Amino acid sequence: MEKQLETYSGTVQVSDGISLPAARYLLLSGPCVIESQQLCLDVAGVMQEICRDLGIDYVFKASFDKANRTAASSFRGDGMDAGLQVLEAVRKTGVPVVTDIHLPEQAAEVATVADILQIPAFLCRQTDLLLAAGLTGRAINIKKGQFMAPEDMAYAADKVRSTGNMNVLLTERGSSFGYHNLVVDMRSLPVMRQFAPVLFDVTHSVQMPGGAGGKSGGDRRFAPYLARAAAAAGVDGFFMETHPDPDHALSDGPNMIPLDQMRSLLEVLLQIRKASE
Repeated sequence: MEKQLETYSGTVQVSDGISLPAARYLLLSGPCVIESQQLCLDVAGVMQEICRDLGIDYVFKASFDKANRTAASSFRGDGMDAGLQVLEAVRKTGVPVVTDIHLPEQAAEVATVADILQIPAFLCRQTDLLLAAGLTGRAINIKKGQFMAPEDMAYAADKVRSTGNMNVLLTERGSSFGYHNLVVDMRSLPVMRQFAPVLFDVTHSVQMPGGAGGKSGGDRRFAPYLARAAAAAGVDGFFMETHPDPDHALSDGPNMIPLDQMRSLLEVLLQIRKASE
């Protein structure tokens, strides 16, 4: 019998009271972009209650700037200053937060609010960005580029660790498959788990980049299938965007899970994890 791939054995401090590896799933979840403070507080409140009931470690996710929108006319958010104020309001409710950074000079300021700094997939090779993020001491979640082999994400993780910051997470979010389409190679999950704890990005994996005429499309119907497969393959948690009304969301609506479906999906993922142990 072939030897199994080894799993990273180091400890990653995600936030106060949350570390990996753990017996509990880690969930990063919220709307794609900060649309309003009230929306963020509402989603965070619902998800906090669900995750408390199910025994899942929850971190609220929303972006203050969607810098990689397909068209210049697409909604990006209200900017870093306004966005950090909203994230701080969420954090004051007792929920840790994660958000993207796109430039090295954003890292230190965002780290004053966010528990996790997230490196977007398109930027996962940007050395200066990874180093600036690492120097903050915060946990760093690096999305795997759609163009990256999973084994090459070891080098992205090493760039952050070269700053002395060992708190690195990696996230699988699908790979480019021709134009306007992504596929997920589930082999990437155990491959990357050799280098760091791994999350599976359920909703971006069903995205169709640029596939809706000046904006990205997607098909959320397939999200539960991929999530269940990732749970069976073995992951440390999930990244999963959600919205009360995805069809009217300002970014990535076709991919997001309706908020009222999150509890049932997470219950199924927990059942699969238990059966796979």
